[in-house]
Amino acid sequence: MRAAGVVIPVRDEAELLARCLSAVRVAVAVAGLPVHVVLVLDGCTDDSDEVLAAAGALGQSTQILRIDEANVGAARAAGCALLLRRYGVRGLWLATTDADSAVGPTWLRQQLRYARAGYDAVAGTVTIDDWTSYREDSQHAYRRGYRQHWGHGHVHGANLGFRADAYVAAGGFTALTTHEDVALIAALTAVGRRIAWADDVPVMTSGRRLGRAPGGLSRFLSALPAAQL
Repeated sequence: MRAAGVVIPVRDEAELLARCLSAVRVAVAVAGLPVHVVLVLDGCTDDSDEVLAAAGALGQSTQILRIDEANVGAARAAGCALLLRRYGVRGLWLATTDADSAVGPTWLRQQLRYARAGYDAVAGTVTIDDWTSYREDSQHAYRRGYRQHWGHGHVHGANLGFRADAYVAAGGFTALTTHEDVALIAALTAVGRRIAWADDVPVMTSGRRLGRAPGGLSRFLSALPAAQL
């Protein structure tokens, strides 16, 4: 790989965005190659812009792209398209996370190791940042049902990476309000690309019950019984 790009869709994420950006900055610094970060602000009405301004540059370069679609699939697609125009397909690795999430320090470096090992895409796991508003039995039920091992089969837009040529061959992200990540992995599989269902690149994500994607992780968490506060 000669370069990497990180795409982060942002929709009214001022509360958690600074954490996301701090984590990405660390991961980019140790990636071992030039990294371009694209933040796609999708119809934001809060102070996300101010948070971005305070954060400064991430990686070799940082670009803010503004759209007004209220559609996470469209946001990810727009960010990837910008990177493809800048770098072309050859030797480019694309990674995505979410503004309510915090990647680990070696997140991008580990994805690139899988790329060097011959994988076309990496689908990683997530951990929940805060369980205090949930009952203990709800936490146990979630952890029993969530597979944290190689070959886990989970797909999270907060923790994806893929070769640019594989992404293009699969048709890219579709403009879905939810499960755009699942659709991409299915398309990659359909065109014969190798997926690393990795358990060693976890990303911490928000345990909030009300998320931005109507059918995302927050919807699943919202079905868990809340703690009595």
